[in-house]
Amino acid sequence: MKRSLFAIMAALTLQGAAWAQDSRADAAMVEMRDAYSHRDKEKVNNLLPSVRGHVLEPLALYWATKPQLETAAPSTIRNALSRMAGSYWEDRLRNDWLLQLGKNRDWANFEIELPRFRMNDDRQVQCYGLMLDAAARRIPAGEAARQTTELWHQQRDAEDGCSTAAKAFLDSGHMPPEAAWMRARLAVEANKPDAALQAIGLLDPQWAGIAKTIVKDPGDYVDDKITAIRPRTKELVTLAIVRLGAIDLPAAVQNLQRKRWAVQLTDEELGWAWGSLGQRAAKALDPNALSLYANGQDRFMSADHLAWKARAGLRAGQWNAVRDAIAAMSPAQRSEPVWVYWQARSLQALRLPEAPQQVQALYASIASTTGFYEQLAMEELGQAIGVPPMPLPVSTEELRTAESNPGVQRALTSFRLGLRSEAVREWHYTVALHSTVDLTDRELLAIAQLACNNSLWDRCINTSTRTQVALDHKQRFPTPYLPQVTQRAQAIGLDPAYVYGLIRQESRFVVAARSGVGASGLMQVMPATARWTARKIGLTDFQPSQINDRDTNIQIGTAYLKLALDDFEGSMPMAAAAYNAGPGRPRRWREGPTLAGEIWTENIPFDETRDYVKQVLANTTNYAALLTGQPQSLRARLGVVMPSAVKAPPILESE
Repeated sequence: MKRSLFAIMAALTLQGAAWAQDSRADAAMVEMRDAYSHRDKEKVNNLLPSVRGHVLEPLALYWATKPQLETAAPSTIRNALSRMAGSYWEDRLRNDWLLQLGKNRDWANFEIELPRFRMNDDRQVQCYGLMLDAAARRIPAGEAARQTTELWHQQRDAEDGCSTAAKAFLDSGHMPPEAAWMRARLAVEANKPDAALQAIGLLDPQWAGIAKTIVKDPGDYVDDKITAIRPRTKELVTLAIVRLGAIDLPAAVQNLQRKRWAVQLTDEELGWAWGSLGQRAAKALDPNALSLYANGQDRFMSADHLAWKARAGLRAGQWNAVRDAIAAMSPAQRSEPVWVYWQARSLQALRLPEAPQQVQALYASIASTTGFYEQLAMEELGQAIGVPPMPLPVSTEELRTAESNPGVQRALTSFRLGLRSEAVREWHYTVALHSTVDLTDRELLAIAQLACNNSLWDRCINTSTRTQVALDHKQRFPTPYLPQVTQRAQAIGLDPAYVYGLIRQESRFVVAARSGVGASGLMQVMPATARWTARKIGLTDFQPSQINDRDTNIQIGTAYLKLALDDFEGSMPMAAAAYNAGPGRPRRWREGPTLAGEIWTENIPFDETRDYVKQVLANTTNYAALLTGQPQSLRARLGVVMPSAVKAPPILESE
């Protein structure tokens, strides 16, 4: 039966009214975000009725409720939580409230809310929960103390949750004092003195006062100590030497070599201290690093100490040291692809009779296209790196199901309104954190495809990389702006795969990306770098605001990358390191022995830059396989790194 013209017009009128209402609510959401960021609570509350029924009402409720957590009645907060049910923002608000409840020592309400916290990924909340579980005898106090110790040692800064639980377990005798001293050591080593003083203060506030003087002048404290017989003094001496190592490594080594400390400190204290000083030397690429490590026992060293001992062994070509450091690691650390690979390489290099089968098994356990060492393992097994078989395309029905997901809908709406940080958190919660039941590979592929269809390339990549078996490299390694990237790269003699590999790591193809230090655009170019490069390539009319233009960003970013590649004689790992950390650092890092590219990369002292170079080179290899359809080699791109033989002035200006 055909509808009358009047009915059609009425329907259109209603649709128009609904659209106008959504448009007003959209504008209110954007205005609310601005008010929230300026801490204008009154304006946020006044705008709240305007977004009732909007798909992003849970986000609006979060903005309205979070500032009230310290003062609002529990019933008010629970009412807001019920209106946000199932969303990321419900769980985010509950996380914030749990932290406030813990701080207020409101354990009754904390116990009610904790089982409803779906993410349960906040270490402070976990520590509070473990303390209460032990008090209620839901789990043995010793086990709760052990788990609390692990969480506490992972925290970088001074905070309330784990320190409160640690204090309870220290007082009850279920956590040994050594756990607090270890927390202090880790904090001093990470240059987090407040966290160290907090940990020591749990044992004795007077000791924290002494530790404060150590932080200021560790050398004076060590010089002033004739004996370290008492446990407190022994630990403080160990802390002082670790702290001194960060300020004056030779002085710390000289102090630790004194006979009185070798006699009075325990093997554990000596092992940890020598591990810390060895790590400092290894990160400085000091050829004497292994000799420092040799003074202590591996079994008393931290995970970071052992990692840097293995790296120092690689740089020195001492495969016994590499093997021994990896053998001393915990099973969890030893199973990381980086150490699986280097364990296999060390066994190969040592040519032990029983090694061949073990080596093959180690490589086979990690070999895949998914990462740097996984690709190197493939090549060790004689397998070229190509594009894995593509899964079946996402069906229309699967795409519809993805579109109907409430979390995806909220995220897409947030993206549409320019609420990018909120959208990213909602999206990640939906695909990774919202449920104890993981999404299937097909569901993840469908949500990733929806992101690709909306040019949300970072969400497409991050979602697709969560699949376990179905590997869709067109999702994982998309090629937006293909004409612009390939034409520009080829015009200046760059491999387009290298450019794509770098962009994927820098910005995940978010044109408007901006880093905390001011880098902008697809290729995350710093303002000063942009101005220098523009002058270098003859862009005389360049204006700083142009760096946010996609094509200008590509032009300047690729030009700088090509200059870096030329400056480092075609070395892709060194050029990538220069792009991330500035050219002066890789110039220093290349001095010393000639190294295989993968060994040089593993010895980059900065964690961020080391990971960056690995990711860029692995990305590049996958992009080359996609763009050419031909098998590829990561090792060929790594090459070797040696001191520069070029006497001409460097092309790039140092930072």
